[in-house]
Amino acid sequence: MARLPRIGMLTPSSNTVLEPECYAMMAGVCGTIHFSRFPVMAISLDRDHRDQFALAPMLQAARLLQHAQCDVIAWNGTSAGWLGLDADRTLCQAITEQTGIPAISTTQALLQATRVLGLKEIGLVTPYEEAVAHAIMQTLAVYDLRTIAERHLGLRRNREFAEVEANTIAFMIRDVAARTEAVVVYCTNLAGAPLVSKLEAELGIPVLDSVTLTLWAALSRIGLRHSIAGWGRLLSENPPFEPVWPSS
Repeated sequence: MARLPRIGMLTPSSNTVLEPECYAMMAGVCGTIHFSRFPVMAISLDRDHRDQFALAPMLQAARLLQHAQCDVIAWNGTSAGWLGLDADRTLCQAITEQTGIPAISTTQALLQATRVLGLKEIGLVTPYEEAVAHAIMQTLAVYDLRTIAERHLGLRRNREFAEVEANTIAFMIRDVAARTEAVVVYCTNLAGAPLVSKLEAELGIPVLDSVTLTLWAALSRIGLRHSIAGWGRLLSENPPFEPVWPSS
């Protein structure tokens, strides 16, 4: 009997949102999803917080997913927003070199999705501090993705991101949506995914959630082009993900 395809995901240790969201989105999909953690407790531009995303612990977590014989490994996190896309590119290349498994990342998926959808301007929603939000906007601008409107919550501790209520996230999305052609919820520990379908119908524009983006790219990378209803346009239409790193 042939085994089901397996998606492996790297997740920050204090993240509590992306796993249940991914399991819910994968219901009915002929594949399984598996997670490996590495230590992350807070997000800021401070040196010790940036060092949480060093290559060594992330590769160790990836090697554990190799033990499960995953068919793709996804970095389900947004650190490239303030560290630069080269950090994700280096990580994914190292994962593939050391495990033989193709690897993708959330920020790579975002940039490819905006290209597929023909988007050049976005509204940005994050839970982060102002300095982190501004660093993200600068990174995205390098790849011709301009942030027209932005809302952030000024939070630092990763556990606090998961505690943000749905009505707060929805308010932020609606606020930036009034001034742009799409909204990006950029954090994999902020529970935006369950709101996407309803808000896209209400606002008439794409709402791209980080967890949804990562799962879309991972599914497409291993040839699982399912149409998944109830989680927004990206998963229902499921356009092909091109595993090519965007150039600056």
